[in-house]
Amino acid sequence: MSSEEVRLVAGDVELTVSPENGCRISSLRIGGTELLRQGAKFGCFPMVPWCGRTGNGRFSSGGIPHQLPLNSPPHAIHGTGRNTAWQRSRAGSNDGSGVAVFTYDLADPWPYTGRVSQSFELTESALTLTLGVETYGDSFPAQAGWHPWFNRNLGAGGDAQVDFQPAWQEERGDDHLPTGKRIDPLPGPWDDCFGMPDGVDVTLTWPEQLELKVRSRDEWVVIYDEQAEAVCVEPQSGPPNGLNTLPRLVTPIDPLEIATTWSWRRL
Repeated sequence: MSSEEVRLVAGDVELTVSPENGCRISSLRIGGTELLRQGAKFGCFPMVPWCGRTGNGRFSSGGIPHQLPLNSPPHAIHGTGRNTAWQRSRAGSNDGSGVAVFTYDLADPWPYTGRVSQSFELTESALTLTLGVETYGDSFPAQAGWHPWFNRNLGAGGDAQVDFQPAWQEERGDDHLPTGKRIDPLPGPWDDCFGMPDGVDVTLTWPEQLELKVRSRDEWVVIYDEQAEAVCVEPQSGPPNGLNTLPRLVTPIDPLEIATTWSWRRL
């Protein structure tokens, strides 16, 4: 573990956060077993101030158009938070205690000023993550969520099985953006957004090893399982391209907040 990383411990559960690398979870080990795909681009990173793809990197607010860098041409994807160094704002980290909080200030290429916070709370049976976005002045549309890369196989036993009951699937166009049409959920593999109006509730099961539930009060989740190494379950505050199709304004009196809890049991 590098000196910049922060480790939380609860029983035999170890969480490592890399604030210099986008405040991503670089490791989550339960009983010595690593749950997250390893590598600088993987683990679990925050998606903020937008989630998934923003079409052609363009959005507007108050009639003012904005252009974001096309980091996944022809679109802008997954926000800027994952490429930013965050600052620790609350102690309780390298001493192994179960809570840590980090922040960063929004800056170019995002056109508005504000602050993003992310907290981690670890127990022996659950991890709760919270993201907040507040403005320093003008209101602006924003989104927040997480992109975890769960290992498809934990080194023994079968591959992870995904179980969830979405109310709909966002139809995906050839440009990988939602068309605006809601359809009955289709079988995978997926790189797709689903609606769960009673809250995100997705179960990953590694047979004879571990069951992990991803829950959130928010209703949007992207499932991405097109890569052999990992399965991604991404709770988020709005659908891909939502800066344009379903803008959620962050105002001085109404910041954006989203939380997710991962809970697990051994099989």
